[in-house]
Formats: sequence, C-alpha cells, structure tokens
Amino acid sequence: MGDIVQMHFTTVDYVIFALLLVASTGIGLFYAFSGGRQKTTQEFLLADRSMSCLPVSLSLLATFQSAVAILGAPSEIYTHGTQYWFLGCSYFLGLLIPAHIFIPVFYRLRLSSAYQYLELRFNKTVRICGTVTFIFQMVIYMGVVLYAPALALNAVSCSYFGSAVLSHDCIFILCQGGLKAVIWTDVFQTIVMFAGQLAVIVVGTHQAGGIGEVWRRAQNGSRISGLELNPDPLERHTFWTLGVGGIFLMLALYGVNQAQVQRYLSSRTEREAIMSCYVVFPCQQIVLALGCLMGLVMYARYGEDSPLDKGYVQSNDQMVLYFVMDVLRDLPGLPGLFVACLFSGALSTISSAFNSLATVTMEDLIKPHFPTMTEARATLLSKGLALGYGLVCLAMAYIASLMGSVLQAALSIFGMVGGPLLGIFCLGMFFPCANSIGALTGLVAGLVMAFWVGIGSFVARMQTSGLPVPDTTDFPDMGNTTAVVMTTLMTSMSPKPRPTGVQALYSLSYMWYSAHNSATVVVVGLLVSLLTGMSNSLRTVFPVLGTLLFFLPERYREKLCCVTPLENKVRKILQQILQVFYIPDCSRGFIFNSSPQILAGLCYAYLL
Repeated sequence: MGDIVQMHFTTVDYVIFALLLVASTGIGLFYAFSGGRQKTTQEFLLADRSMSCLPVSLSLLATFQSAVAILGAPSEIYTHGTQYWFLGCSYFLGLLIPAHIFIPVFYRLRLSSAYQYLELRFNKTVRICGTVTFIFQMVIYMGVVLYAPALALNAVSCSYFGSAVLSHDCIFILCQGGLKAVIWTDVFQTIVMFAGQLAVIVVGTHQAGGIGEVWRRAQNGSRISGLELNPDPLERHTFWTLGVGGIFLMLALYGVNQAQVQRYLSSRTEREAIMSCYVVFPCQQIVLALGCLMGLVMYARYGEDSPLDKGYVQSNDQMVLYFVMDVLRDLPGLPGLFVACLFSGALSTISSAFNSLATVTMEDLIKPHFPTMTEARATLLSKGLALGYGLVCLAMAYIASLMGSVLQAALSIFGMVGGPLLGIFCLGMFFPCANSIGALTGLVAGLVMAFWVGIGSFVARMQTSGLPVPDTTDFPDMGNTTAVVMTTLMTSMSPKPRPTGVQALYSLSYMWYSAHNSATVVVVGLLVSLLTGMSNSLRTVFPVLGTLLFFLPERYREKLCCVTPLENKVRKILQQILQVFYIPDCSRGFIFNSSPQILAGLCYAYLL
C-alpha cells in the first residue's frame, strides 16, 4: 500500500472547494433577492408551486444523499461485499407506491405540510404528535449530517467545528432563498456529487489496471456476493431484507417524509410530481452503483490491508477519504472536488431539512394558534425558524464530535422513527375503520417498540462484545436514508449461535425496522379502533381491508370496513361519475366548466 498518505489540500483543492461554496451561496442569494423576494410563505416554503419535473427529481435524489451516505456505501462494500447492491430491487415499488398513492392525496388536498392530512383524517392531536415526532427525528439527524463533512474536512484542513460553522453559514443563506433556491442548489450539487465520485472511480480503476482487474481482485477476495435467498429476518443482508424490507424504508422516505413531500407539492402539476418519482428511479440506481463501484475499487487497491487496521485513519468514514487522497494525490484539484462532493451532499440534505422543519413548525404548530398572522410576519418567522433549527443542529454536531456514542444513538433514533410515521399514514389512508384514538395509541406503541428494539439491540451488542462503543461505523447508502440507520445498528461481530427469545428480537436485521415498526402502528391502531368504536371515514384512498378479507362474505367485509351497503353503492357510483367527468388542472386547483364537472367535483370532495 505504500507510505502513509499525507491528507492535506493543495492551493488548487482549496480554490475548487471554495468555488463550490460560492456557487451554492450565489444561488441562494439570487432567489432571496429576485422574483417575489420570498415575501410570502407560499413562495418561501413551496416555491409558488411552480417547479418542473427534472429539478424536483434531482432535488429528491439529493435531499438524503448526504455525506454520510457517500462515505458509507464504499466502506460497506469494502468490508462486506456487494450483497448491499440488491437494495436497488426495492427502489421500484418504493417509488411506484408513493407516485400513485401518496402524491395524489397530498397534492389534491393542496396541503403545505404532510401532517395536515392527519388532522383531516383523524384530529388535531394526531397531527401535532406526528409533527413533533418528525421534528425530533430530523433535528438529531441533521446534527449528524452536519458533523460528517466537518469530520472529513478536518482530516485535510481545519478543525471540524470551524467546518461545521462554515457549512451552517452557507445553509443559512440557502434557506433565505426559500425552497426554490434549495431545489436549484440541489441540482447543482447533484452534478458535483456525480463528478466527484466518477473522478475517484475512473482514476482508481485506471491505477488498478482496469475494471476487469478490479472485478478479479474483488472475486478473489470474496467481495462479489451472489443472490442470498435465506428468509431469516435476523440475517443482516439477504435478498429479502434488502429487496422487501428496503421497500418500507423507501416508503418512509419518499412517501411521507415532509422534506420529500414538500418537493412534490412544489411541482406545477400533479402529473409532474408523479413523473419526478419516475425520473428519480434511474438516478437512485446510478447513485447506488457508484457507491458500490467505489467500494470495489477500494478493495482492489488495498485488499485485506485496510488503512483502518494499519492505524492510518481512526474511523471507517476517514478510510474512504484516505483512499481518495491516496488515489488522487498526483492530481491537484481532484481531492478538492471530492470533498466538495461530500459538502454538496451535506448542504443539499441540511438545507432541505431546515426548510421542511420551518414548514411543519409554521403550518402545524404556529399558524393554527395565530390565524390572523400577516404573510409578511409569517414569512419572516419562517426564515427565523430555519436559522433557529440551524443553531440547534450546530449544537448537535458539536456534541456528536465530543461523544461517539451520542453519534451512534442519534443515528439509530432516525431509523427508528421513520417506521411509526409511515404506519400512521398507512392507517389513515388504507383503513376506513381506524379512529383517532387508535391512531394515537398505535403511534405511541410503534415508537415504544422502535426504541425498545433499537436501543436494546445496541446495548446487547455492546455487552456481548465487551468493548466500548466505537466512534464511527460504516454505513451504506439506502439511496439515502438507510445509510443513516446502518451506522448505528451494524458493527463487525464474530459468528455466534442463533439468538432466541428477546435476544432474537434484538437481532432483527435493521432493514426490517421500518416494516416492523409501521406494522406495529397499524395492528395496534386497528385493535384499539375496534375496541373504542370503529370510525366511518371515507377519507381514504385505497381501503385495502376489504381486499385482504376477500375470503369473507360481502356483508362481513362491509361491516369490518365500516361501510354500509348503501354507502358502498353510492361510493361506486360517485367514482364512476368522477372518472367520466372530472378534469383536474392541478396548477390552479380544479376547473369545473360544466354541470357534470361540478357534480364530479362534489363527488371528489365527498370521497375525500
């Protein structure tokens, strides 16, 4: 492997890195002082619902393609092999379902916050609980995302705290430009991310002797994994855990997460919002492939002689950066491009999160209590909220830099909260019989189960290993969010007998966490609704309970679904009318220029 690589920037690297920050900041300033100058909450939080498909899709991709993911996917492949690549199988349904179920609901209701749906379907208490859960999730996650690129930049230049402050300053300016600035900056930064990763892969492959040699070394080192069909949910990575469990992780991210929903809602039409989901599918596959290829190139260069094992670096995250500096040390400027790639991922993720946090706080927690607030005051407060969340996340980044265990605990919390939030939306959309008491009880039960299993698993692993909590672990890229979950839950362990009882629950693969926790919410919510008086809500999209109970007589299905025979017939007639006469124009709401279309509009309102 040669001598220890000196991880320091040259002047050219600093220039390239600075150009990235200047360009990103310039986009934020441009939208802050152009157009409507972000004087309304509609413009600041939803880009005036004027965005087209391509920038929205690239922003969807960049929102959770953080520095943690860029650093983590190659480390995962280097350490465990290419089994993780099968996660790409989950992307199809993980994006198709949001496109045709979640997006139409949120867009047609003309919502600003995804959690407004919870009030429409249940009540205000459920909405507030969902909002608070989301805020808790994102604040902790943002602190970690802010710390990750600071850790990388610290390895080649200044202190991590100065790096975090620098990131925060840029993100603050981006947030002042509103969602439109965030989306267009995401487009620019996505290009930078692709360029940085491609540069490392191309140069590293050339130095290794070509892609054929890279593949041969990976095969000899047992890093090329076959199709593992073991159905055991305790296995870390199999086709089922990645291809099926990954669907629920994708649904939690692309279906109900406010940062993504806000991008759908910024689209000009519902059709463009749906198309953005389709466009992001091949982009996700490319991102996954690039991360996996970089991991293979790393293995071709170092084999089993890991820079981490030799003491050249202190963490798996820094091992990737060491590899980059090693490969590109004779090419001034390219190391700066890759670190710019890391910061692009972080800036995209954090600026998107700050904007979504400001949105849910304003729409769900402040506006309901101050309905007479002027647009100017609301917009100013939204900008202040974005800055305030930035300061909180900066504090979290500082804490994470001092205590590695806090970093791991924070990352595990992010993975544990997404499932219950997915569960409560599924409960409302798919089951007409669910009531507000069941929804609230289900959410609490899902969160309790998530923290019990997640924290119990972490503690059990530490007790079994008898080792202190490691500072950092490697994580792959879920095509975004999984990268975060993986960090906390997976450490290298020696083989041991199959666990039983509660230990088996603690050993559940992290890829099943979202499915397990969302199922807990749905099951508990339905049982409590049954005991407390089932609802009769038609504010659902796909009431699946009747389909699941296909083997029962129709009268029993109607009773369990809380739909009387008359209501069932009326619903079918109204749906037929809607299909014949309803003409949506989602850029301006709904157009009804004839009596049949007015009737169709009333039918639509009734069905929701």
